[in-house]
Amino acid sequence: MNLRKKYLVYIMICIGFIGFSQENPVKTSMDTTFIRIGEQFQYKVSVDGEDQVIFPKLQLDSLHKVEVVEAFPVDTLKNRLEKKYVLTSFDSGQYVIPQQQLIVNNKKYLTDSLLINVATVKVDTTKQKLFPIKAVMSEPKTVDDYLHLWWLIFPLLAIIAIILYFILRKKAKKEVVAVYVPPIQEAMERLKALDEKQLLKQHKIKLYYSELTEIVRAYIEKDINIPALESTTNELLETIKDFNESSKLGISKETITELKEVLQNADLVKFAKSKPIVEEIKTDRTLSERILQNLKPIKKTENELE
Repeated sequence: MNLRKKYLVYIMICIGFIGFSQENPVKTSMDTTFIRIGEQFQYKVSVDGEDQVIFPKLQLDSLHKVEVVEAFPVDTLKNRLEKKYVLTSFDSGQYVIPQQQLIVNNKKYLTDSLLINVATVKVDTTKQKLFPIKAVMSEPKTVDDYLHLWWLIFPLLAIIAIILYFILRKKAKKEVVAVYVPPIQEAMERLKALDEKQLLKQHKIKLYYSELTEIVRAYIEKDINIPALESTTNELLETIKDFNESSKLGISKETITELKEVLQNADLVKFAKSKPIVEEIKTDRTLSERILQNLKPIKKTENELE
């Protein structure tokens, strides 16, 4: 009886071990156990069944000689989940990839540890082409190597600077011949430019009258030599009348009346906020051009001067 009991105990223990071994659904494998430095190999972790599995973040050898090249997504095969890694190593030796912990249906399982052998690459010196010995490399040039040239360049630059100075000085002394534009021509060109601005279409009446009267006043000051830009309308008209009588400028009363009309209309717009209609503004524009043409002093003959 005692012998039978012992056999039963041994059988139960064996069955227990077999059952225990079958309970672990996790398997690991490598496509090779021997590589040369720099070669890659495949490390695979698989789980039987299609249960809920959390694969590990790969923990490699403690010496950190084995590196992960790529980790592939989990493959779902027939009744099996599989995750592949591509590994490599650049140091020769034997390295253990330790056990990895997986969680399957909220239970922890460990993989087997695996051994990888990494060998150096042998070089056949009898077939390796030999190259001639290279010449000694010279040191790169520095600023100090060129300092002696500065004593040659500096005098040359000084001479060039002196020559350029005198050439540019002579050019600066040359008088620039200014093209003379008669005041009446300049005034007419400014009137044309004022028309092109189209200030009336932009409803800038005040600015239009300011520029219009400034053109007329500038012409009076340049061609007739009467201070007009800084004078008020009344002062300017009185001065023109005085100059006309004393110097016999020959400006007609009609022209003076037209000038008075344009200047006073401009004052009303600028200071009294008057808003003339378009036809009135165009009339002042026409009068201004006629005033410029008629303000030109009449040249006296020698008999008249006597």
